[in-house]
Amino acid sequence: MSSKDQNVLMCTFGKEVHEGLTSFPKYLSSKFFYDELGDKLFQKIMDLPEYYLTNAEYDIFQLHKTNILKSFDASKKGFDLIELGAGDGKKTKVLLKELLKESYPVTYHPIDISKHAIDGLVDNLASELSELQVQGQIGEYFEVLDRLKHISDRKKVIMVLGSNIGNLLHPRAIQFLKKLNSVMNTDDEVFIGFDQKKHPQKVLDAYNDKTGVTAAFNKNILTRINRELGGNFDLDAFIHWEVYDPESGTAKSYLVSTKKQTVDIDCLELQVQFEAWESIHTEISQKYDDDTVKWLAEESGFVITDAFSDKDKYYKNYVFKKSE
Repeated sequence: MSSKDQNVLMCTFGKEVHEGLTSFPKYLSSKFFYDELGDKLFQKIMDLPEYYLTNAEYDIFQLHKTNILKSFDASKKGFDLIELGAGDGKKTKVLLKELLKESYPVTYHPIDISKHAIDGLVDNLASELSELQVQGQIGEYFEVLDRLKHISDRKKVIMVLGSNIGNLLHPRAIQFLKKLNSVMNTDDEVFIGFDQKKHPQKVLDAYNDKTGVTAAFNKNILTRINRELGGNFDLDAFIHWEVYDPESGTAKSYLVSTKKQTVDIDCLELQVQFEAWESIHTEISQKYDDDTVKWLAEESGFVITDAFSDKDKYYKNYVFKKSE
């Protein structure tokens, strides 16, 4: 990453932290959980027994990989596989290996906000799947969408896995999907994961593990503010709290101040006052059913052409195409 790109990311971080901590109620974006430490913590989360999402989607890939690839490119003409929020690529490797095995002409474009994640994935794939063409990119979803048109003239299959769409409330999800639609050609497809509604306790456990890894992951945003923006957050003075509304399907994460306190953030020339038990909203994780996904697709100019589920019906990957 160039120094210019680093400065842009730093300016974005500072601007959004200032905006979130001077709002009422306070909030911080979950996209800033991720740095080298945050990436490692999220890897630990994905290995937790409570965090069913990773295994559910991995199960889908193992069960349905042949039919998934046929839905992408039945005639093997070739396509660009673009993954938004690629992470470590563990699940995607199931498809990548099958693509190589079945001789699909494909170039894989992993995209992630984390430079550490992309560098690690590209290096890993160069070692593990050396014959695969890989072009990694760093950036936020909304920033990279406009680039997608210019990647190549081939068909594009855009993957949004891990229920990343679930980090957006419905209006923002529709905005995201509409932007995605606008950079797609007629034969392009979206392969997108939606975590399904299920027993509320199952959802709560996934985002509030007893070992405290998820709490540390949420608090990493405070660690980043301290390190990168000259903050003096006392992490022990905040607790992680999770709630889930089964009616709306919305899980929300908060950091809650356990006492009245003042936090200084030197680089922003900002003092932030907290009352005892005041919260910072850090993340949402939306859950869905088929009707909601169909509505989101139609509102965004898509139709659902296929869907694949894990054996427990916890999770679904849907194939979207542009409406006629």
